[in-house]
Amino acid sequence: MRKKVDKQGYLARIRHSASHALAAAVLEMFPEAKLAIGPATADGFYYDFELPRTLIPEDLPILEEKVNKFIKANHKFEQSEMPTAKALDFVKKVGQSYKVELINDLKKEGEKKIGFYKSGDFIDMCAGPHVKSTKEIGAFKLLSIAGAYWRGSEKNKMLQRIYGTAFATQKELDEYLKLLEEAKLRDHRKIGEELELFSFKDESPGFPFWHPKGMFIYSQVESWLRGKLKEHHYEEIKTPIILSEELWHRSGHWQNYKENMYFTEIDGNSFAVKPMNCPGCILVYNSRIHSYKELPIKYSELGLVHRHELSGVLHGLFRVRAFTQDDAHVFVMPDQIEVEVIKLIDLTLEVYKYFGFKDFKLELSTRPEKSIGSDEAWKKAEKALTSALKKKKIKYELNPGDGAFYGPKIDFHINDSLGRSWQLGTIQVDFSMPERFDIRYTGADMKQHRPVMIHRAILGSLERFIGILIEHYAGALPLWLSPVQAKILPVSDKFMKYAGKVKKDLEKEDVRTEIDERNESLGKKIRDAELQKIPYMLIVGEKEVKAKKIAVRPLKGKDLGSLTLDKLIKIIKT
Repeated sequence: MRKKVDKQGYLARIRHSASHALAAAVLEMFPEAKLAIGPATADGFYYDFELPRTLIPEDLPILEEKVNKFIKANHKFEQSEMPTAKALDFVKKVGQSYKVELINDLKKEGEKKIGFYKSGDFIDMCAGPHVKSTKEIGAFKLLSIAGAYWRGSEKNKMLQRIYGTAFATQKELDEYLKLLEEAKLRDHRKIGEELELFSFKDESPGFPFWHPKGMFIYSQVESWLRGKLKEHHYEEIKTPIILSEELWHRSGHWQNYKENMYFTEIDGNSFAVKPMNCPGCILVYNSRIHSYKELPIKYSELGLVHRHELSGVLHGLFRVRAFTQDDAHVFVMPDQIEVEVIKLIDLTLEVYKYFGFKDFKLELSTRPEKSIGSDEAWKKAEKALTSALKKKKIKYELNPGDGAFYGPKIDFHINDSLGRSWQLGTIQVDFSMPERFDIRYTGADMKQHRPVMIHRAILGSLERFIGILIEHYAGALPLWLSPVQAKILPVSDKFMKYAGKVKKDLEKEDVRTEIDERNESLGKKIRDAELQKIPYMLIVGEKEVKAKKIAVRPLKGKDLGSLTLDKLIKIIKT
């Protein structure tokens, strides 16, 4: 086991210190600015401000210059503490209303002293830590401007968030900025629009519209996954999208998740649109009495769920308000937990490798502050997950306090072709929900016993996973996932009849084919097919017609030259 990388490490201190340098620069530019919060993040930092006007991109170079000046002054980061009452008076005096609110909250929690850091003339309420002086900040860059609700609630004021990043050296920063440029080219939103895969409309914000080619990819992923789960003896179910409000009280989602749920009324009664599939699955399990001989029971569900997300966090397919989860719930006897968790780990990693993801890491997340269930149940669940990981001899990181509200979990993180990390699958052991729904099985002793419920998702959200796939492959998806596998490019209209015959023959062999019938030059047709990420471009002209062949130009690799149709089909099928 490896402990999770300390977020208070040196790079985090550099970035946290850079956020203070940014705040000092903003105050110099806008003396009336109100400061909110400015933490370090996994990739950089941000700071939220209430400002007298809306920032524009042209403001960033001006602020960068001011930050650079602040850094070069080599200000020390000097730590101090004030009694809570004195700290409150201080932030009120300097007119920092958001800091007043934060200190009042800390006061309610029993804090007696409040931490501050001073660098030059700039003082900010902060628990730290920071680097010793501003010169240690190294290389930094301001990246973008966005809106952000104070404390993430749309009921609060919209602030302006400035994103930036910082590294110890200019070389590291340059490498990161190069990665960002590559990521922009791979942006799934841009590629999705260019390849006509999906779109988003003002008439339904946060809800994706799948176009024919995108729907093909979606269906291929679904179909392949169904086949894989069948191999592993899963039974597929489908549960309603709308379920009674009472059910969500019983499951614990009401107390822990209601702010993310949508509600409606039917016949005078309150209902909720499901944000998760598990309660519906439990109702299926409870439809009849089960014997210990049936366990484990594996129910899979490609279930459509809806979650209310703030407009400011919506992000293409990565953050939507409606998505399909590749959910499954495995009902087991307590002594089956470890064996089934090991099987789930194996299945999950097998799926990732098939889609081209071979670099991954696992995290074990333990009980959060906001949770349901007994201490004993949580200990048993955490022990079972830990034991399964150790038996698999897989390295993992411990993530204390980040489990689901009903149970601890193993989270799977994959790295894409740019080295970016994505959290996908999860395995969660749940003693609490079976208790809440009083689900049972008949044991060998003919008595009633309580099963344990293992929640698992492999891809997570199909929408998000497809977005990740698009960026991983820069739109050039594997052949089996490509909506169009081959595009026939006639040199001129007089070869259109032969192109039609080639298309017909390829389609008989289930090769997805289109003809470019436009009156354009061959060079333009090739370029457009490349932009559409078509795996095979098939050129037909006089020479090809006479030889009854096609000139094959793959999207990747060298030209294959003139081939017979049989030879091409063999290559594609292989």
